[in-house]
Amino acid sequence: MDLASDELTRPLGLDPPRPPLRLPRIPKGVLIGAALTTIGAGSIYLAIPADPLAGVPHAIVPIVTAPVRPEPPQAGLAHIHTVPTEVARRMGSDVESASGVSVVRGDGTSAPEALIITIPDDPGTIRLNPAPDGRLIEQSRHGLLPKVGRDGSRPAAVYARPAGALPGGVKPVARIALVVGGLGLSEAATADALAKLPRAATLAFAPYGRDLEAQVARARGRGHEVLLQVPMEPFDYPANDPGPHTLTVTARPHDNLDKLHWLMARFSGYVGIVNFMGAKITADEAALAPLMREIAARGLGFVDDGSSPRSLAAKVAGATKTATARADIVLDAVARADAVDRELARLEALAKERGYALASASALPVTLERVARWAKELEGKGILLVPASTAFEARR
Repeated sequence: MDLASDELTRPLGLDPPRPPLRLPRIPKGVLIGAALTTIGAGSIYLAIPADPLAGVPHAIVPIVTAPVRPEPPQAGLAHIHTVPTEVARRMGSDVESASGVSVVRGDGTSAPEALIITIPDDPGTIRLNPAPDGRLIEQSRHGLLPKVGRDGSRPAAVYARPAGALPGGVKPVARIALVVGGLGLSEAATADALAKLPRAATLAFAPYGRDLEAQVARARGRGHEVLLQVPMEPFDYPANDPGPHTLTVTARPHDNLDKLHWLMARFSGYVGIVNFMGAKITADEAALAPLMREIAARGLGFVDDGSSPRSLAAKVAGATKTATARADIVLDAVARADAVDRELARLEALAKERGYALASASALPVTLERVARWAKELEGKGILLVPASTAFEARR
């Protein structure tokens, strides 16, 4: 009896041997033909552009376009949407000649595809010449720089505010110019200054603010002439740092001029330069002279803010034939209401004594408030508030 074949008596786990599996023999020619057929069919399938993203993970998401709501126009600014260059140039010229608005062009020589038009907030506002003026700019690696036009036109004159007059043609007993600095760093503070200060006040813009061109355009649209505030080295520099691109005594003249060009290219339309700090450099004739020559060569004036008794700006300006003016009084050296009022009274007395006086101030809240109150009473006293550029013409 074969124990291996006896199901009842065979030990567990002892399976009978199985015959080896034999595959049918397929001719090599048949195998090769089948493979080529499969590859060809796959290639044809992939080549059919039924689904260009086949094999690539993707999702289909419905897109619903929300209606575009036009932004409300900013006070004092109107924007013309993109139009062809030639049309924009014609539109800008038509607007300038037909109304009291000024058109700001990208390079001043021709209108770009979009324009910014500054509309005076008050129809009675004195209209300033548009800026930039194509005759008075040149391109540099830093941007647009002011220059004297081929016809001799100077930015100090073209961009200036007219002196104006008292109502009824009354002859003033005195004239006062006021320069208020620190504009452009804060849009809210700048807007506050524009709302409170008299239109004849000259505004000095720092070179570091955002949207300076737009802020300056709005200030000029309201009738304010503007200055560029340039950071200059004080005696305690760098512990007391006016900011990037400060003009310093130890810098080579070429480097200082390059910094000055960077500062000058921040915006257009200013009549001149006013120092920010700078007690050390304005007391150094050798460092100041090249800067004054450059300012004069570009048809600008220079305002000394009067903060340093050691300043040689007037002396250097005379030697370099730079139109200049120096503030007689700093209104808010002490930033208190009573101190500002006291300096305003002193300013009036000085103007009546000399016939003309120039003051400087910062755009501090207390200064804006006290100056706004003071300015309302000037006409009744026979005092005319004039722009600072009048000093350039008087002292050239």
